[in-house]
Amino acid sequence: MLVEALLALAAAGGGAIVQAAGTDAWNGVRGGIARVLGRGEAAREQGELERLDRTQAVLEASNENEIEQVRTAQAAVWQNRLEMLLEELPEAQRQQAAAELQALIGQAGPAGESQPVHNDFSGSTFEKSAVQGSGTQHNTFN
Repeated sequence: MLVEALLALAAAGGGAIVQAAGTDAWNGVRGGIARVLGRGEAAREQGELERLDRTQAVLEASNENEIEQVRTAQAAVWQNRLEMLLEELPEAQRQQAAAELQALIGQAGPAGESQPVHNDFSGSTFEKSAVQGSGTQHNTFN
């Protein structure tokens, strides 16, 4: 079971993927996420690139009446993939993947336009949760 900080990181990663799709940041985020999830295996990385391309296509095909629902759903899909990766990795590899993911989240948003987010969690239980946002997020778990 992942600690809350890693769950929040996976959620932010899912949101960052959706946020970056269709922007100038997309190619860097797309390639970085594929590398993190591919774990050094070319075939796995290529499969992740294809999944990311499908996500971008779904987002681009969405109309204004459904875009927020589609964005939320796509972010949840990627959050789940990132959570599964972080959960299955040995501790040292998990920390490396978390650092890489944190750097990619920073690439996803336009510089200078993000607002700080502060979340305090006390006595909370997280199940199928999603945290979306951009910029720097500070999470405190009591």
